[in-house]
Amino acid sequence: MRVDHIAIAVKNVEEALKNYQKILNVDHLEIEEVPNEKVKVAMLMLQDTRIELMEPTAPDSPISKFLQDRGEGIHHIAITADDIEKDVARASANGMKMLGGLRTGSYGRRITFIHPKSLNGVLTEFCEAPPANGKKEE
Repeated sequence: MRVDHIAIAVKNVEEALKNYQKILNVDHLEIEEVPNEKVKVAMLMLQDTRIELMEPTAPDSPISKFLQDRGEGIHHIAITADDIEKDVARASANGMKMLGGLRTGSYGRRITFIHPKSLNGVLTEFCEAPPANGKKEE
């Protein structure tokens, strides 16, 4: 397992990108809308990890609620699961409260979340390892 990305909730992806590009040497950048999660994401590829900027695309998006309650800032930490089904089963068996079950997230990868009350106040995402060729699965 490794840190896959750190997700930051923002009001406007394009505006936030301007700030991050002032300080980060971004190797690669991808922007995608994830309709089932009601977010627009910009994934900033750094040398050994990624930063995900998330903008809500609907008033009922969980990111809209997060922004209303807390303002812009770190939303979650994502961990690449070695075997997402086994890792979720192990977490559940050890008392972790999962949020929403496995579903498709950005770049077609399967994801799920662990409730922050289970992990010392930190919302944690398990995400499937990216495809070996680094390209989005179709």
